[in-house]
Amino acid sequence: MTIQERVFIAGAGPVGLVAAAYLARAGVPVTVFEAGPDLSEESRASTFHPPTLDMLHALGAAEPMIGQGLTAPAFQYRSKKHGILGRFEFGAIGDVTAHPYRLQCEQTKLTRILADLMRGDSNFELSFDSEVTAVEQDSASVEIAIVRNGKSERQRGRYLIGADGAGSKVRRALGVEFEGFTWPDRLLVVSTPFDFTQVIPGLDSVSYVADPERWHFLLQIPGLWRVMFLVNEDTSDERVQTREFAQGLMAGVVPGITNYEIDHITLYKVHQRVAKTFRQGRAFLIGDAAHINNPLGGMGMNGGIHDAVNLAARLAAVWHEKASDSELDRFDTQRRLVTLEYIQKYTIQNKKNLESSGDEFGRTLKDIAADPKKTRDYLLRTSMIASLHRAEELG
Repeated sequence: MTIQERVFIAGAGPVGLVAAAYLARAGVPVTVFEAGPDLSEESRASTFHPPTLDMLHALGAAEPMIGQGLTAPAFQYRSKKHGILGRFEFGAIGDVTAHPYRLQCEQTKLTRILADLMRGDSNFELSFDSEVTAVEQDSASVEIAIVRNGKSERQRGRYLIGADGAGSKVRRALGVEFEGFTWPDRLLVVSTPFDFTQVIPGLDSVSYVADPERWHFLLQIPGLWRVMFLVNEDTSDERVQTREFAQGLMAGVVPGITNYEIDHITLYKVHQRVAKTFRQGRAFLIGDAAHINNPLGGMGMNGGIHDAVNLAARLAAVWHEKASDSELDRFDTQRRLVTLEYIQKYTIQNKKNLESSGDEFGRTLKDIAADPKKTRDYLLRTSMIASLHRAEELG
């Protein structure tokens, strides 16, 4: 079988398309295989952190994203017991990012922007109804099996990037363990056009509300508020996703307000897992295929995009013979350890903080807010800039 001088990418989500765009712009031919008939329309991740926006700016994607999204220059923590516990403004780290804010914009906007930007680029191919199901490799190439409309075919290229989500068939085909655990709880996201700023004084567009019985998280995107709840009762998934159940949860957000207009409801199982390796020979794992975590803090998709940029830069250097193959090991070293040290650690802590009354957590936030250096350090961590610095330290 002829070896195509291309990098294959499984998955046309935001992570896969960012990797493809960076590689194609660097002169590396790529083919993206997407199992679905078109780019996904699922309403999933919707938070883009400052350094992620800096990376997307390099592709020409940040500006159209900002035009379609909502900028959040600050975020806050509350508790049902105490009210506002702490509020933090990204302006305090404006010297280290060109985008000192979170951007609230659904990931489906990014995938379409990237696809439009890459249209006509001779180094970029996007193939729908094409699921990568099997992988074999040798020292010079990777051979993949692709299922198109129920029929299997095989292609051989130079490298493969698995960006095909938490249930990654690439990861499974490589036999890479997905180490970690699944929380017994579930997360329910209810989207509504109701404007909470009219009934909650001082509300920011990113607001976490702690409570030991039923915490929730308010996130504003253009035209909607997404309200996330912890669901820990013994109730079926089908029941939890009914509008009746969702209305019961929504009634606890603002006392006295009920019968919300509901746009859509999404239920998530909550995992904390990291692949045992992000590199196996000529195959790589990025994004949810490599690591998954609870969504508190918006670190999952952002971490995946950081994976994509890190890998694409190294792969382009190796492709153009400006670096040796060992450069690709640095991707695994940096991104896997950063995932374990930062993304997993802080998303788990975020969940624990919200499951509290806010007593101790509030004191901690007050201490941070009172000290400019602690505030800066805290913002560097929550914005994921600190994790990128840590990656560089790992060599």
